[in-house]
Amino acid sequence: MTDEATPYLRLSNVSVRYGAVAALDGVSIDVRRGETVTILGANGAGKTTIMRAILGMAPLVGGEVHLEGRELSGMEPHEVARAGIGIVPEGRKVYGRLSVRENLLMAARLSTSKESGETRLERVLQRFPALRTRMSESGALLSGGEQQMVALGRALMTDPKVLLMDEPSLGLAPLLIDEVFRAIGELRSQGVTILLVEQNAAMALEVADRAYVLQTGRVVASGTAEDLKSSSAVADAYLGLH
Repeated sequence: MTDEATPYLRLSNVSVRYGAVAALDGVSIDVRRGETVTILGANGAGKTTIMRAILGMAPLVGGEVHLEGRELSGMEPHEVARAGIGIVPEGRKVYGRLSVRENLLMAARLSTSKESGETRLERVLQRFPALRTRMSESGALLSGGEQQMVALGRALMTDPKVLLMDEPSLGLAPLLIDEVFRAIGELRSQGVTILLVEQNAAMALEVADRAYVLQTGRVVASGTAEDLKSSSAVADAYLGLH
């Protein structure tokens, strides 16, 4: 966790509406460089809408999103990606007809890094060595855990300043969930800045520095991961930990 006080990624009073429904209502979230911050809450709380708001996929009716002081609000999704936001989407969304190598290298086009795609590919394979023997396999033939590693690697190929992860444990068997969260913990230890949306509160709080709890589009609790784990009121009401 960084000691820097200035947020790297900041959402300030962000509001999003879907018709008459307020999906987000004045949400403010800060992520500092090198932190892993998790957003927790029940289905429909607005967690994925936060991701969509950052990515430029959900127009804001109020508030702003900044990365390193640069406003992202109003940008198109491809512009947000080039500005330094990487995404591991819900459901992984690996391209089944493409090989693992093709899935990874296609993401390199979104980066403004001067490094070659092959250089970044090698760095991803050092992080996820199990993919080395699967490079020529099509995405459709991979297990759920392998697909999640590809989705993580694909996001890292863009050399992101902040990595967004949307429900990475969704649909995975318990052993594969452990594998995914082990990978998240390793990325955290390597200083990757992560904003994690996750329903598995217990696992998310194990890898996070800080957390925000959402309820019906509003932040109802926030603090260090340790504080939220030890708060009986928060854990009982929102996290299902006690």
